Amino acid sequence: MAGEPQDDCLFCKIAAGHVPATIVRETETTVAFRDINPQAPTHVLVIPKAHYPDAATLATAAPALAADVLRETQAVADEDKLESYRIVFNTGAGAGQTVFHAHAHVVGGRGLQWPPG
Repeated sequence: MAGEPQDDCLFCKIAAGHVPATIVRETETTVAFRDINPQAPTHVLVIPKAHYPDAATLATAAPALAADVLRETQAVADEDKLESYRIVFNTGAGAGQTVFHAHAHVVGGRGLQWPPG
């Protein structure tokens, strides 16, 4: 059920503190942690603590929580002193989503080309 923790979800386990991660920020509604396979000097994932399978579902079901996630992407960028950065939401396996818990990638600290890989 959307919003409820899922026993088989890696990010739900990170949010609950059951799986270790390098946490850089945490609020009442979100957790931000370093990506284990960084694609840039800054590569942080910002997740809602509540489980939603992707960004579209999150935005539809819980727009205030989606705003919390976006607000935290800015806080991550500020803490890492990024002048420019990219926020990426992959939605669906074909777009590269591998963990089906909504999350934003904050990527920066180097030049980023367009279109992305």
